[in-house]
Amino acid sequence: MKVDSATRVYALIGSPVEHSLSPTIHNAAFESLGLNCVYLAFNVASDGLPSALAGLRSLGVQGFNVTIPHKTAVIPLLDEVEPEARSIGAVNTVKIMGGKTVGYNTDGEGAISALREAGVEVKGLKVVLLGAGGAARALGFTLAKTSGELVVANRTEAKAVKLAEELSRHHSVRVKGIRLNSERLGEELRDAELLVNTTSVGMHPHEDASPIPSRLLHSGLTVFDIVYNPLKTRLLREADAAGAKTVNGLGMLVHQAARSFEIWTGKKAPLDVMFNAALKALGEK
Repeated sequence: MKVDSATRVYALIGSPVEHSLSPTIHNAAFESLGLNCVYLAFNVASDGLPSALAGLRSLGVQGFNVTIPHKTAVIPLLDEVEPEARSIGAVNTVKIMGGKTVGYNTDGEGAISALREAGVEVKGLKVVLLGAGGAARALGFTLAKTSGELVVANRTEAKAVKLAEELSRHHSVRVKGIRLNSERLGEELRDAELLVNTTSVGMHPHEDASPIPSRLLHSGLTVFDIVYNPLKTRLLREADAAGAKTVNGLGMLVHQAARSFEIWTGKKAPLDVMFNAALKALGEK
C-alpha cells in the first residue's frame, strides 16, 4: 500500500479498538480498487470524543466509523444525522464533506444484506430479537419494516418493553418486549421463524456460553448470531444440531462495512475482497 501526501484518510474511533477487523477490511478494499486511501483505528476515551471529532475534521479525514462506546454520544456533535440513524439513536458511520459531518447507521442494512445473502427474506416472518442495546436498536428498526411480528427479549424486561414501544411508534408491525427467560422465550420461539442474537454472549473468549437453552431451538428456525468471533458460536452449533438454518455474524460485519465504504467513496464495495480479508484475519487469530 502506497501512502503519500495525497493519501485520503479514513478511521475508526472507539474504545477499545485493538480487536477491530475494520482496518484490515477497508484497507484491502482500497488496495483492490487502486484507491490512494488508508484506514486507521484510534482509541478514543469518552471524555476525548469532542476533541477527537474536531481533530479529525481539522486534519481533513474524509470519513470515519464509530464503535462502542460512542455510537450515541457522537450524535449531538455532528452537523447532520440521517433520519433513520436519528430514530435508532446511534451512528456508526460519518462522512465529512467540506468540513460538514453527516452521520449514518449501516448496521441494520448490513444485517438484512447478510440474511438475504444466506437466502433468508424477513418479510412476514415472526422474529425474536435477543438484546435491547445499540445493535438491537439498529436491527430492530430495520427488521420492523418488513417482519410480520417482532418480539424483543432482554434480561432487563423494562429495556425490552421500552424498545418495543419505540419500534411500535415508528412501524405498524406488532412488537412486544419480554424478559429474556426460558419460559417466555419458549412460548415465543415455538412459532417463531427467525431468532436474532444481538448480545455478546458466546463471543471470544467465552465460546462456551449461549444466550438461550438449546432445548428451545427447532428446525423451523433460522438462527442469526451477529457475533463473528468465533464464526460458529455455541448458539449456532446447538442450532445446527436442532436442524435450524444458521447465519454467523461475518456477513453483517462485512456488509455494514461495505455500505460505509460506498457512502464515503461513491464506489461499489469489493465484497469478495472484504470477506476474504476478514476471514484471513480471523484465521490468523
